[in-house]
Amino acid sequence: MLLAEVARVSTEVAATSSRSKKTALLAGLFKDAEPDEAPVAIPYLAGRLPQRRIGVGWSTLRDVPAPAAEPSLTVREVDRALGRIAAVAGPGAQAERKRLVGVLLAAATAEEQHFLLRLIGGELRQGALDALAVEGLAAAAGAAPEEVRRAVMLGGSLGAVARALLAGGPGALAEFRLQVGRPVLPMLAHSAKDVDEALDRLGPCAVEEKLDGIRVQVHRDGDDVRVYTRTLDEITGRLPELAPAALALPVSSAVLDGEVIALDAAERPHPFQDIAGRVGSRLDVAAAGAALPLSPVFFDVLAVDGRELLGLPTAERHAVLAQVVPEPLRVRRLVVADPSDERSRAAAREFSAQVLRRGHEGVMVKALDAAYTAGRRGTSWLKVKPVHTLDLVVLAAEWGHGRRRGRLSNLHLGARRPDGSFAMLGKTFKGMTDVMLAWQTERLRSLALSDDGLVVTVRPELVVEIAFDGLQRSSRYPAGVTLRFARVVRYREDKRAEEADTVETVLALGRGSAPDPGPQAPDGPDFSG
Repeated sequence: MLLAEVARVSTEVAATSSRSKKTALLAGLFKDAEPDEAPVAIPYLAGRLPQRRIGVGWSTLRDVPAPAAEPSLTVREVDRALGRIAAVAGPGAQAERKRLVGVLLAAATAEEQHFLLRLIGGELRQGALDALAVEGLAAAAGAAPEEVRRAVMLGGSLGAVARALLAGGPGALAEFRLQVGRPVLPMLAHSAKDVDEALDRLGPCAVEEKLDGIRVQVHRDGDDVRVYTRTLDEITGRLPELAPAALALPVSSAVLDGEVIALDAAERPHPFQDIAGRVGSRLDVAAAGAALPLSPVFFDVLAVDGRELLGLPTAERHAVLAQVVPEPLRVRRLVVADPSDERSRAAAREFSAQVLRRGHEGVMVKALDAAYTAGRRGTSWLKVKPVHTLDLVVLAAEWGHGRRRGRLSNLHLGARRPDGSFAMLGKTFKGMTDVMLAWQTERLRSLALSDDGLVVTVRPELVVEIAFDGLQRSSRYPAGVTLRFARVVRYREDKRAEEADTVETVLALGRGSAPDPGPQAPDGPDFSG
């Protein structure tokens, strides 16, 4: 399959709002694909690289060679080329990666170059494409979409299912079943602005702590214990304290869903950044574990002693969980059997407030009758967590790439110091509409002090309201902290820079003593749990 075909379909899918047309375009592409091409084409269409990171930034992509006259690059060739780029290391790596990127782009037509630049540069994201790819694969192979979805859920990889389906037809889906030791895509959640909205949307439900830890899936098969992340990476060796906890359970086999957290002497959670650093530590695992021991907290069970539980409702799965996992290792929860009862609603609100007072992230609200729909961001689980907002000053902005080329995009954000200067807290390019991008480009250019071709430094006059999920320590910024998942809510031209929030206000948020942040903004992406 030529890369040109993938690029064409990507463009046509992005240009239509019709779900049926998108599905038909994808089905046509998959019908012409070889089984081993689909696992590469699918992430390309969604804007992802199978290699994840290849060490190439936009500075490497700035010098684009003259395009080829005719398409010749195949999907396999591009995948191999990107694999070679990702493998480059050592002295002179940057120059070698630049050379290899130049060779690849020189073999691409103008349309293919445009596609590759956006793909490598991260500007081709199409978040809903995987769900459409499932439907397109089903149509191409004559399979039922729900059977393909279930295979992906249990197989953990859309690419692996695509390869098997295109090679063996619908009958090949039977090989994908829940197996202890093979991770399952985790069930995800949508957002609700508050507990009351979640109760109204779900009906009878359970309200659970939302822990700001690392999502883990623990598989036990006899004496063998394996631990996986939400992206299905195995991290068993990095978390040796989980094996004894799993082996102490009164079962011979199980698949458990939960989080790992760390608590201080006051039983308050350590920051997510500390936990992520501990989980990411690969060198001296024993020393890292002694410095910050982690504890598992489970909230679901997918299988136990050979019995698959995915199709059972939440209430029944939790009953099994309570039988096999002791209370200290289970997430705190409150069952709300009748959300129309005001006393029950008040109890749910108080439970949520208690969770926040204990230092946790918020609550998860789960319908009691919901099955475990792995790998999907369903409406049966809703997350409710406070979103802070700050009024910050734009200090600079970076020129955009790909779809945002020619627009000022990534904002440098600052809070006021006591002397009237500004301390940079971080950057964001999220939350911006095309209209906002056009407006801010014109407005910031009118405030420009300098432009080095990458960053435009501006007079610190423009105030922007920023929503964010919390703070994390950072030595890169002068206040010692940066914002987690920052995104633009709106510009505040009604405010002057001297009315922007102060560094002290920001640091008080980290200490848990900040004033009421005001109205909540729409929730942004959640990468932690």
